[in-house]
Amino acid sequence: MKEPLTVQGIVDLASAFYSSAVLFAAIDCGVFDAVRDLGADAGAAKVASSCGASPRGMRLLLDACVACGLLAKNAQGVYSNTPASAMALVKGSPADLTGAIRYNRDVYPVWGRLVGLVKTGRPPEDPSAHLGGDAARTGTFAAAMYGRAMGIGRSVVPMLDLGADCRRVLDLAGGPGAYAILMAQSAPQIDKIVTVDLPAISEFAAGMVAKAGLSGKIECRAGDYRSDVYESGAYDAVTVFGALHQESPEDAAGILKRAADALRPGGRIYVLDMMTDASRTDPPFSALFAVNMALTMPNGWVFSDAELKEWLAAAGFEDAQTRAVPPPMPHWLVSASKKQTA
Repeated sequence: MKEPLTVQGIVDLASAFYSSAVLFAAIDCGVFDAVRDLGADAGAAKVASSCGASPRGMRLLLDACVACGLLAKNAQGVYSNTPASAMALVKGSPADLTGAIRYNRDVYPVWGRLVGLVKTGRPPEDPSAHLGGDAARTGTFAAAMYGRAMGIGRSVVPMLDLGADCRRVLDLAGGPGAYAILMAQSAPQIDKIVTVDLPAISEFAAGMVAKAGLSGKIECRAGDYRSDVYESGAYDAVTVFGALHQESPEDAAGILKRAADALRPGGRIYVLDMMTDASRTDPPFSALFAVNMALTMPNGWVFSDAELKEWLAAAGFEDAQTRAVPPPMPHWLVSASKKQTA
């Protein structure tokens, strides 16, 4: 059982968004890149000049970053990235999370309308805006999801069984193509990966796949996994990464049933998502992410791995197993095999 908050904890919780806003502003202003590039010259004035910012405003932001643990500051007033910031907040670093964090920034305003969701049960934001309705927002969303998926995928893809007998993969709700690219790079024996997503997202994915030089191996198919029917028994593996939290239980069950139909007997399915235990309150981040999804999608939520295993069994899968994905994100990976006989 979790310890209840103290009075100080309540006060800290009420102002927790201060730190989030500092992080978002520092990324948007290019602070971490400027501090890296300036090195020993990274005083407030030069960082401000490099970022095209007000010296006063930048000094306030830099000191707030130090207070939050995002930067260090020496006695001479020179700022430097912390090891974690250098790893996750500098563009192009191996563990660059800036794209993923920009997604949090983009949904930040809608959290201020949480009361509306509670009273109506409906999201206060139109989800079509970032799924094709608004070209600029769709592009920003897809780019953020690409960065997020690349960061997560480097931990997840090695957990998949993509052995010599895995030649064709169906990547449902494949998003901007990051997972497909990582799978193709890690398992060269794969002949074909078919990603499926909405037209605007699939178009973005095709561009990223082309940049990776993998257009001959990865097909970015425009479609809707809520209703599409796939080639029967044609795939060795199906992946559904970070998608089912936007679906109703009925739609999720249908998606998994059509995935089973697309798999050969013995083929594997991998579902990656934020999930909770049966209490729906742990891990805490997943419980909060359920609210985030409800704010942005009509059926947004977070399900438990026990519920997912029930849907998988009903769809014709067996031997479902849950594994935790390495930090920083509390994702769980559930895998199962299609039954050899009906």
